[in-house]
Parts: sequence; structure tokens; C-alpha cells
Amino acid sequence: MEDSSGFRPSGGNLEDPPNSRVFLVVSKYVTEDLIRERFSDFGDIQDIWVVKDKQTKESKGIAFVKYAKSSQACKAMEEMHGRCLSESTKPIKVFIAQSRGSTSHRDVEDEELTRIFVMIPKSYTEEDVKQKFKEYGQIEYCSIIKNKNTGESKGLAYVRFLKPSQAALAIENCDRSFKAILAEPKNKGGSGGGAAENDYHNSARQEAMMQHDHAAAAATVFPYEYDYASYDKSADARTQETISKRLIVVSRLPLIQEQAHNLFDLVPGLEYCEVQRDPYNSFGHAIVQYQNISSAIYAKFKLHGFEYPPGNRLGVSYLNDGGDGSELLRKMASQMVAAQPYERPYASPVTSQLQTDAAIPSVKKKAPSDAQSKERLFIVFNPHPLPLDVMEDVFCRFGNLIEVYIVPGKNVGYARYADLSSANDAIAVLHGKMVNGVKLKVMQADSPRDESNKRQRTY
Repeated sequence: MEDSSGFRPSGGNLEDPPNSRVFLVVSKYVTEDLIRERFSDFGDIQDIWVVKDKQTKESKGIAFVKYAKSSQACKAMEEMHGRCLSESTKPIKVFIAQSRGSTSHRDVEDEELTRIFVMIPKSYTEEDVKQKFKEYGQIEYCSIIKNKNTGESKGLAYVRFLKPSQAALAIENCDRSFKAILAEPKNKGGSGGGAAENDYHNSARQEAMMQHDHAAAAATVFPYEYDYASYDKSADARTQETISKRLIVVSRLPLIQEQAHNLFDLVPGLEYCEVQRDPYNSFGHAIVQYQNISSAIYAKFKLHGFEYPPGNRLGVSYLNDGGDGSELLRKMASQMVAAQPYERPYASPVTSQLQTDAAIPSVKKKAPSDAQSKERLFIVFNPHPLPLDVMEDVFCRFGNLIEVYIVPGKNVGYARYADLSSANDAIAVLHGKMVNGVKLKVMQADSPRDESNKRQRTY
């Protein structure tokens, strides 16, 4: 009996190894033979299943390919996502298929597929870890998990690769003594089982998420030179504030853990940055702690009033070491409420205020509003939508833009183009990129019903 979940009832263990199946969105006319021809270059294919309608037996335009190894499936996703299987078909979508109970699949931009945990000798330095794992691919960074009190290594490290296939190769081929596993975020549960070594890794994950997490792209958001020699208690005494290593951060927009951590980690000496939830107000806030007062002073000096994302001004103040900050938080939030009517909610969309890691061209004229639409793009924003004027400024740079719009109450939107090549250029340049602190996913729009289902799965 067939269903659309990607599982054959008669098949073996399709989750062995994990992340070894790819999920394809293809034309209804694509055959199993064509899929095998185009995907066999990436590894040993164990099974292919083109999902068909139970009554008509016609293809539903989706298929699954099971590989022998996770690295093979990840490589297939990296190489084939957005490619055409033949000249007569549209670009396909390729994801790493998840378990039967999951309602979504991992795409080529999923950072969870690039991070691994490894068990290491306590004498290893970060450079030692890099030397051991660099043969599997480009390492973006690694971090050794240390005891907060003694500073000694706990014998665990966190390694992030540039691509999912590289992380999978490391897990498959590194020395077994490293006991490498794919890292999971701290808010995800375990995958079952009860092995002691997995429990040991899982217990370290929460601390690892608070460890050093450098992101090269963050430097483009807030570049500066720093000199700590002149920053001490006396240097800031004129403020009449009680100086502390701890800071409280308030934002009108919700704060995202990883983004807040990356921003404050630009000042060396960060011990932790924890985004918190307050049931009594809608403001985002976080507690930040540095190893020394000098770093905290400099972080407050540079980041208080900093717009992140542009138009959202951060409030940063010292937090007394003995308090939880609730009174100070209410005071800062009240000040923001009082100031809100007199401030623009977002920065103007001029070129100098666009902060992005995408190589975007200069602004071009829009197409007439009554122009015929040749292509419509579906856009996913994370963590929140861009302002409409900024969105238009970005998407009109590829020419022939008719309009952009955002779905009310959702983190999704659309862009309509009067020219197919302009739309394809927008996908190629903007998909997976950051614009003013917002990560974009840009893809061809499906039919209205398919899009509705996609939004429900995503949100």
C-alpha cells in the first residue's frame, strides 16, 4: 500500500543511516529511470520511489531516493537543488527527507546538518581539532567545551563545516575514538535509544550552544576596531552607573538566540548570552555576561542604541550581579514605549543602509503594475519579515519587478516579475542570504493550494 510519506511498507530501515534519503519535488512527467540517471553519480542508490496517486496511478510530482550513506544524500542535495533534470523540465527542489512523523524536510541551507560533536583528548587545542577534521571539508569554526569554573577542557568539541556533506563525511570516516555525532540544538529532544555515550554528548549540548559561536557574516553587520586598554571602571565612572560584567538587553522586536549571541560575541570575552521570555510584556530581552568588566563596558558603549536589525534600536544597561533585572527591564521597556511614537519603525531603504552578504546589483526601475507576470517567487523570512519598502528595494534590483507583498501575520511573502530571467537572478543571488539581519529563502512559487500547505508545514 502506498502513501505520500516517503516510506515503502516492504522496505528495510529507511532511517539507517540517518539523513540518507533525499526528497524531490519534480515534474509529474519525470520517470524513475531519469532520476536514477541523474542521481547515481553521488553514491550507491539503494531505492527510488516515485509517489503516485492511489486511484489514477499518476505521479504526484514527488519522489524519494535512498542512498547507502548520509554524505551521498547531502552531496546530491547540494549539487541538484535548483537544477533541471532535462531541458524540458523546470528546476527541481531537493531536501534531506526526515522521519515519517515529520512535516518538513531539511534543505541545503539547514545549519543543523553542518555541526558535529566529537569526543577529544582533554589536551587538544582548537587547532588540534581543526587539523584532525580539515581533510573532510572547510571548517567554519570549532569550539572546545570547557568547565566554566576551571577553564579546563571537558573532552568535547563542537565543529561546524561549510556544507552538510562535509559534516556527514567526518562522521562516517573519522577515527571511531572521536565518537562523532550530528549536533542537535538544545531545544530538540533526543532521537531515542539510551546509549551512555549519547547521553554524555546530549548533556553537553546545552552548554555548547552557549559556547563560542563565531559567524564570519556577523562582522559585516557590525564591523569595528576595538582597544580595551582605555576601558576600565574609572573610564566610565562619569555615568554614575553601577558597573557590572552582566548586561541586560531590551529590544522592541523579539530577539533570536543565535543572532543575539553572534552580535555580542563580536566583543571578545563573552561568557554567555541568553535570550529570555517575559510573560508580562512583548519586548525581547536577553542577559549577557562577559569574563571581565572591560569587555562589558565596551559592549555597552558600542551596542546601546545600535539598530539591529536597522530601525530596531537596542537598549543595553548594566545589570547588578545580585539581581534578576526585572525592575530594570520594566524601566527600560517603559522608556521604549514612551519613545516609540516619535521614532520611525524602520530605516529608510537607501543603499548605504542595506546590510547584506549578497552581491546585489544597483537599483533598477520597476515594471508597470499592469505588466504580465511571467514568474512569481515565494519568500520565507527568518526571524521576521523585512519592511515592505526594504523588500521592494532589494527585489527591484534584478529588473522587471512588478510588485512585492507580505502575507499578513506570516513570515512569508511574494515577488512578481515580468521577466523569467530577472526572477531566476533574484533566486540565485538572494536565496539563503542575510538582508538587514533577516535570512531569506527565495524559490519559485507553487500553485496556491501547494503554497497554503507549505505555509502550514513551515509555520
